[in-house]
Amino acid sequence: MLSRVAENLYWMARYIERAENVARMVSVNGHLQLDLPANARTGWEPLLAITSSKATFDSLYPSPSEKNVVAFLVHDERNSGSILSNLKLARENARTMRDIMPREAWEQISGLHALAEQRSRKGELKPDRDQFLRAIVLGSQTIAGLLAGTMSHDVAYDFLRMGRSLERADMTSRIIDVRSADLLPDQGGGLRPFETIQWMSVLKSLSGYQMYRQHVDQSVRRVPVLEFLLKDKDFPRAIFHTLGEIEACLAHLPRNRGAQAVIRKLRITVSEADMEKLEQKALNRFIDGLQIMMNELHDRLMATYFHVEAAA
Repeated sequence: MLSRVAENLYWMARYIERAENVARMVSVNGHLQLDLPANARTGWEPLLAITSSKATFDSLYPSPSEKNVVAFLVHDERNSGSILSNLKLARENARTMRDIMPREAWEQISGLHALAEQRSRKGELKPDRDQFLRAIVLGSQTIAGLLAGTMSHDVAYDFLRMGRSLERADMTSRIIDVRSADLLPDQGGGLRPFETIQWMSVLKSLSGYQMYRQHVDQSVRRVPVLEFLLKDKDFPRAIFHTLGEIEACLAHLPRNRGAQAVIRKLRITVSEADMEKLEQKALNRFIDGLQIMMNELHDRLMATYFHVEAAA
């Protein structure tokens, strides 16, 4: 397979997953602000920290108000991480590979981008926001389903799957890192209601609340939520699971020893972490370490499979 095609598949999957993640995050944060008392609201600035876009935002907007942050994350093309920007990049990558992917998937990607172009500014307005964001999430998941159900699960699909899985791992780590800092410590003797609501929002930001309730025999609180989002073997957005997906894809590829070594180190680090002992500062350092290793994994993939001349 040409390295250019592999890279386009990898990035297309990351951009679509990123658009879905941002849509869900904006939606959940809007509901969170309504559910919390005024003195406990976290506002909209944490979303800029999660997306590492505060510097860009500050250069474009006077304050992190709800209207400004939503506009920046939903439709501002000056923000390379906005929903519209991500879908535009995904469509451009897909356009060059129409002979590789199923026609239905290309049509869905193109259609989702068109929907975002037509309706993203309405997503800035509260009455239309939830409907628009749900359409983005559903459209992104439809693309993933079409590709899984109609594309041969060969090497091309492995690169697509690796991009999607690494993006999921990255977003899960970012949400844990930033959102856990907003939360009051687990006080053991019974959380105040709004603390439980905040931990629920962490799960909902990753579409994990229902699966948590089904598979974790504990109330929604700090340690079991962190255990679930970091270590669960079956939940698709748990970091341990996403790393397993990448490892399975790498098994089909040549020259995989460097990337596999990083994956093994990551999975051991996650599986051996003791959430009971990780207070907030220690948790932040732990997540920083995971993100450094994930960046190393991305760099290994880029050098080995996409930038062949540089790797040589």
